Amino acid sequence: MRASLLQIDVNEGESVESRRLRVASLVREQAGADLVVLPELWTTGAFAYEDFGSAAEPLEGPTYEAMAKAASDAGVWLHAGSIPERDPDGPLYNTSLVFSPSGDLAAAYRKIHRFGFDKGEAVLMGAGDELVTVRLPGTTLGVATCYDLRFPELFRGLVDAGAETLVIPAGWPERRRAHWTLLAQARAVENQAFVLACGTAGTHAGVPQAGHSIVVDPWGEVLAQAGAGEQILTVEFDPGKVAVTRDQFPALKDRMLGLTAPRR
Repeated sequence: MRASLLQIDVNEGESVESRRLRVASLVREQAGADLVVLPELWTTGAFAYEDFGSAAEPLEGPTYEAMAKAASDAGVWLHAGSIPERDPDGPLYNTSLVFSPSGDLAAAYRKIHRFGFDKGEAVLMGAGDELVTVRLPGTTLGVATCYDLRFPELFRGLVDAGAETLVIPAGWPERRRAHWTLLAQARAVENQAFVLACGTAGTHAGVPQAGHSIVVDPWGEVLAQAGAGEQILTVEFDPGKVAVTRDQFPALKDRMLGLTAPRR
């Protein structure tokens, strides 16, 4: 499987409309990939809290339309990162969109763990309450977003639902970049799954972004990692390695906690 992670620079001098067009063009350039992944809140910037309300869109808004068309034009599965979604009957949500190669919406995931410690996203957006997986030819994606990376129980739930490749768009700050790499590898090792974690570049509301998008295999080996600026990280990996790893080192079968009955 060939995956391309688009580490987008969210520059405050670029309008949302201009960036949307530019990113759609970048997605189209990935024709030939199996999966393309965008970062979290790349339309506004993950730390641009004051813009969430004005930039919020209905689920099937302009970003949805642009990304559906780009996925169809390129013929790729597209995890289009996340948008600030305005639910007409509720609060804002940090919502990820996954499109099929035909441009159809395959899944939408509302971020469960909101960052901010009673500020920012944590108070401006509602929390999702559903785990989301997406079946692709050859692998099943488990969908999570940024701060979710710190909560291993979410990923174990995704694995229980069949996930083999964990996809994590993020707007992760540079000052905690060491955690980004460490946690991506930890989630891969403990779940014996591939991790594709795509971050933003640039500076959002004065917060420098970590970049350093990363792809990790089920043994925790880093297959590829980006630098700090905008770039496209492309990697080929064998989804079949998940089953082989889980068979060779069947640690998941020895779980005792969080189960209704031991798997022995």
